[in-house]
Amino acid sequence: MSTTALVEGWPLEQLIKLQRSQPLLVQRALQRLLNEDEELRWSLVISAYLDEEISLARAASLLGLHPLELRERFIEKGIPLHLGSANKPDAQAEVDALRAWRRTAKDGA
Repeated sequence: MSTTALVEGWPLEQLIKLQRSQPLLVQRALQRLLNEDEELRWSLVISAYLDEEISLARAASLLGLHPLELRERFIEKGIPLHLGSANKPDAQAEVDALRAWRRTAKDGA
């Protein structure tokens, strides 16, 4: 694909259309892209976090970090913290992350 095609933006428009008819295909492609491109993954996750679409616990999970570790990184980078859960799924994600961390700590001891 040429650089000109990417600059024009039509591939993104087509990807959005394709999402409607073949969501699994697009989901697999995006997952591969996010797995391969750490900078893109971090950018998308931080953007979703700042837009309050995901919690700190969910962001940490998506980035493969413990929520406390991600919290420290956010503080270092000056990214504002949104503390507390906005809704029940977010609260459950935080509880699940804490339980997983406690199991890991207990198994490692």
